[in-house]
Amino acid sequence: METSSLTTLLKSKTFTIKNRFFKAAMSEALATSQNNPTESLIDLYARWAKGGAGLLISGNVMVDRKAIGEPGNVAIEDERDLAMLKKWANAGTQHDTHLWVQLNHPGKQTPKSVSKEPVAPSAVPLFGGTYSFNKPRALTTHEIWEIIKRFGRAAKVVKKAGFTGVQIHSAHGYLISQFLSPHHNQRTDEWGGELNHRMQFLLKVYQEIRKQVGDDFPIGIKLNSADFQRGGFTEEESMDVLKIMDEAGIDLIEISGGNYENPKMLGGDVKKSTKEREAYFLEYAEKARHFIRAPFVVTGGFRSGKAMVDAIESGFVDMVGIGKPFALNPDLPNQIIDGSYETVNTKPIKTGIKSLDNTISSMLELTWYEQQLARMGKGKDPDPDLSPWKTLVNMIVTHGTAMLHKRRI
Repeated sequence: METSSLTTLLKSKTFTIKNRFFKAAMSEALATSQNNPTESLIDLYARWAKGGAGLLISGNVMVDRKAIGEPGNVAIEDERDLAMLKKWANAGTQHDTHLWVQLNHPGKQTPKSVSKEPVAPSAVPLFGGTYSFNKPRALTTHEIWEIIKRFGRAAKVVKKAGFTGVQIHSAHGYLISQFLSPHHNQRTDEWGGELNHRMQFLLKVYQEIRKQVGDDFPIGIKLNSADFQRGGFTEEESMDVLKIMDEAGIDLIEISGGNYENPKMLGGDVKKSTKEREAYFLEYAEKARHFIRAPFVVTGGFRSGKAMVDAIESGFVDMVGIGKPFALNPDLPNQIIDGSYETVNTKPIKTGIKSLDNTISSMLELTWYEQQLARMGKGKDPDPDLSPWKTLVNMIVTHGTAMLHKRRI
């Protein structure tokens, strides 16, 4: 297999990346109980940097310690953890690797074990109401502006620590994604209604970060191609947001899709032709390529080296976004380059009890992969045969038994 297309430099106005391998964000859940970075994170990212990726994106780093997506998220509000952040940045930028921090706010997508009163654009509950997530409270205008400033402050600290960029998480049902969705955002003020109002929160976050980090520090965005949810964010709206963000000066665009009510980003129900090609969102990229100037990444589905090469050679994407395979094979880029790579075949993570799997499948899979990252953070190899039952016990210890109840639709 000819890999030259994957190993060519990616040059833009703000960065040069050594190859086209993009390690997509995966929540590590390796922070302390007070949301501080740890040595495990440092060791994990040193392992990935050694593995040969051109660009590593961190998992969710929250901008508010009172609003986290799950226990173990890092939060950056100020410089209190600057020394550890510098060690993390140094570890992840070895071997001429880029490490960008993914900045996020969960909004209402935070379990009740974590947040008693989550916030959101509107008081619309997840799943139409569920035992696992509390109903959110609608944000006030003052609170919206405070969160915008938090993104900017966090980005300033990230730059000072030595990371090489940031990514704004605007996908997968978190707060910015909630603002973009007409289902979740039912506001009637300047932050809701038509798309140009619903996307103001994202645009203001970008502008505040740019103000804090300057013009020469890369800012990327992760955006849904669509929510795949009735009444939600559509592909047409996604394209419109891309145009505006590209014109605003965004430096890198990553496309994924879905949310935890319809988790396309986890593999979900995709067409046979899409599975064969592996890249879930390549058709979207083909459409967007005609008007997007920023470097473009699609994440979801890549497993074989051939599919990665084909995606780059199509001209529709500039990097291949890879998640789960990096949790099972941190040396994936180097192995593809030297010809020793064997395709990572990921499997559904299930207990075998249908009713239970239908209730907790998304959380079970996410936690199983987090456990693989935790192993690498301890200097161990991933364990593809790790029992889902061990993962389930971990979930119950962390979140309690509430997640085992069926959803109230």
